[in-house]
Amino acid sequence: MKIKEGFLVREVSGQTVIIPNGECNQDFKGMIKLNETGKLIWEALAEGKSQEAIAEQMVKEYGITKENALQDVQGFLEKIKEEGFLEE
Repeated sequence: MKIKEGFLVREVSGQTVIIPNGECNQDFKGMIKLNETGKLIWEALAEGKSQEAIAEQMVKEYGITKENALQDVQGFLEKIKEEGFLEE
C-alpha cells in the first residue's frame, strides 16, 4: 500500500495536518489532523515502509508490544483507506 499522490503533510500552528492538493482537492475538502503516532505511520508509508517495518519502528519509538503496534498500524491504515488516501 502507498499514499495516493496529491496529499501533503504540513505543520500548522504546532499540529501536523494532511491537506489535499491538485485533483485530490476535488474529492476531499478540508484537512485531517494527525497525532504523533499518525504522523509516524503516515511518514513511514510515504517512505514505502511495510506494515511490519512501521510496527517495529513504533516498538522502538514508544516501547509498546509488537502486537499492539501492528494493531495500531492496521487500524490507521483501515481508516485512511476508507477516506480514500491509499492506493493498493
